[in-house]
Amino acid sequence: MSSMPERSAVLVSNTTPLIALTAALGSLDILKFMYARVVVPFEVAQEVRAGGQTSFGVDAFQAADWLDIQDRPVTLLPFLKNSLDAGEASVIQTALNLSLPLVCIDEVVGRRTARLCGLNLTGSLGILLKARQLGFSVDLPHAIENMRRHGIWLSPALIASVLGNPQ
Repeated sequence: MSSMPERSAVLVSNTTPLIALTAALGSLDILKFMYARVVVPFEVAQEVRAGGQTSFGVDAFQAADWLDIQDRPVTLLPFLKNSLDAGEASVIQTALNLSLPLVCIDEVVGRRTARLCGLNLTGSLGILLKARQLGFSVDLPHAIENMRRHGIWLSPALIASVLGNPQ
């Protein structure tokens, strides 16, 4: 009996979770552990690489050669284009186009819009929590501290709920 999780799920990820998970753990291996396929829209890949090779997270992103990076921009529905940034809009549109029900978005407006589109959601902290439940070695307080040190904003209430200290 393998301790690997049932890796059938496919995830479409936005930029912030890729950067946040890299900040938390130093690599994106947690996504490979959790998901059979991780789809990265063309626009998200551009956002990650925008700062150039030396910007934070690019090395881990390039090293994750198993990511399914889309090779062309997606045509956005007008309401997505008008209400979200290119990354979030492309994540939702890609999920809808490919009939993939699960997206990873951290920003509130993007999450709300994804829900309105009938998609299931996770975020960087949700992935850390679920991976730990499935046996991936995660030091949550340390991971959260790493994220905050790299400028990833997390609400105190969210941190408290993840660490099991309701406020």
